[in-house]
Amino acid sequence: MKVLVVEDEPALADELAQALREAGNAVLVAHDGEQGEFLGATETIAAAVLDVGLPKLDGIEVLRRWRGAGLGFPVLILTARDAWSDKVAGFRAGADDYVLKPFRTEEVLLRLATLIRRAAGHAAAEIAAAGLVLDTTTGLVTHDGLPLKLTGFEARILRHLMLHKGRVVGRSELAEHLYDGDADRDFRSLEVLIGRLRRKIGKGRIETVRGEGYRLLPEAPR
Repeated sequence: MKVLVVEDEPALADELAQALREAGNAVLVAHDGEQGEFLGATETIAAAVLDVGLPKLDGIEVLRRWRGAGLGFPVLILTARDAWSDKVAGFRAGADDYVLKPFRTEEVLLRLATLIRRAAGHAAAEIAAAGLVLDTTTGLVTHDGLPLKLTGFEARILRHLMLHKGRVVGRSELAEHLYDGDADRDFRSLEVLIGRLRRKIGKGRIETVRGEGYRLLPEAPR
């Protein structure tokens, strides 16, 4: 998944971005509200981590503008404020959850994973599709009870397909969630990665829909 981190403290932004990448996500980082609003409005992201106290544009106003523009991706707000009124303001602006500073990075990762999973329509922490099981809390994919050995890019693709099992996922959408920042979207590399995944999980599980994209079948082929 591609996650946007909007945080003006460089060390904290780097810590969150590194943890998210180690968990298998592509990450965008903004250090002020104006840049954060722009990236959220122009990039395809699965979720955002948004600090409330930002320079140039307050985090609550950033969130109001995203929601006013019809952007529905999940947003987890970070705040050092513990007043009830600040939490209410965040939820009224459209926040999905919040974490108070200081926090444990693991908690942010778990809350984000839950928000992304629920936004894709899954209530349970584990998602089963095509004979595979994805643990959304760890990002681990197993096949017949054994963990799959996947590269970072392969894991990003498979997790996205599993979150949207049964739906055709366009190549552009997959590429958006595959690469960080301004990295080039290489569709030829995407096809190579899909081919490698097919060899690892078994043929027939990832279907190519000509002219549209790829679909992970909900059930394993017989």
